Amino acid sequence: MSKVSEVRYVGYAVPDLEAERQFYKDKWLLRQVAEQDAMVYFAAEGSDQPYVVRLRQAAVKRVEVIGLAAETAAAVDDLHTKAQDAGCRIIFAPRQLDGFGGGYGFRFFSPDGLPFEISSDVARGSARTLKRGEAVPEKVSHIVLHSPHHKETTEFFIDVLGFKLTDWIGDFMSFLRCNEWHHRIAILPGPPCLNHVAYDMPTVDDMMRGIARLKRNSVDLLWGPGRHTAGNNTFSYFATPNGFAVEYTSELERVDDSWTPSIHAPRPEIMDQWGIATGGPQTMPHPEADSGLFQPSDR
Repeated sequence: MSKVSEVRYVGYAVPDLEAERQFYKDKWLLRQVAEQDAMVYFAAEGSDQPYVVRLRQAAVKRVEVIGLAAETAAAVDDLHTKAQDAGCRIIFAPRQLDGFGGGYGFRFFSPDGLPFEISSDVARGSARTLKRGEAVPEKVSHIVLHSPHHKETTEFFIDVLGFKLTDWIGDFMSFLRCNEWHHRIAILPGPPCLNHVAYDMPTVDDMMRGIARLKRNSVDLLWGPGRHTAGNNTFSYFATPNGFAVEYTSELERVDDSWTPSIHAPRPEIMDQWGIATGGPQTMPHPEADSGLFQPSDR
């Protein structure tokens, strides 16, 4: 069955491009790898994805595109057909991509209006093994979305894009996987928008050192440090200068097809096993409908 196999990147439009650029380069410690066609691209040191963040200047902040991977061009074509058959608005049909990294892919709007790209055959970036204590993000770990129809959106990712259900928290937060990692997408109720993007740190120690570095650079910790139950991953949440939430995480659980989904009853210990985190969901950026719903980017 053709399916999405990984999360590639998120493309953002931001009013203050220079502040966002400096954040990802000097504080978050991604590596700027290209600047072309008025867009800036950043890679993660431990990933061979050509980039994990794309930035562009705009009057209003928005998510321009969420990039997902498929293993082959045939899988891209099949997923395009499935998206069409599901009634999705197609931004463009499968074609050779002319942006940085290239590849073969198509773009579409989810039923909620968020823009997605599914691609294969992109150029591979350089990846290196990180040393303990560098406190540098390895790769994108997962993306959390809000949806006003979160159960239907969960089914869309399963039935159309080939994700598998891993767990629920109550009946309000679903965790979906597309490979061996516990979740690559999670979905919450709310207006259609991005909740946050998480980045894997090599160890808990690296995450804690990353928190310290951000604190020294005047980046406030919004929520954390702690350890979630669903996925068993550690967490620490921050906001970029333009107001997008980002997370350092580590030790996300690996699962296989023998996994049986669980429904975790909501309680404080589910959100933070350790019970030591400062802040909470209420301290995160307030979700509001993305300003770019059903509006295609020109690149």
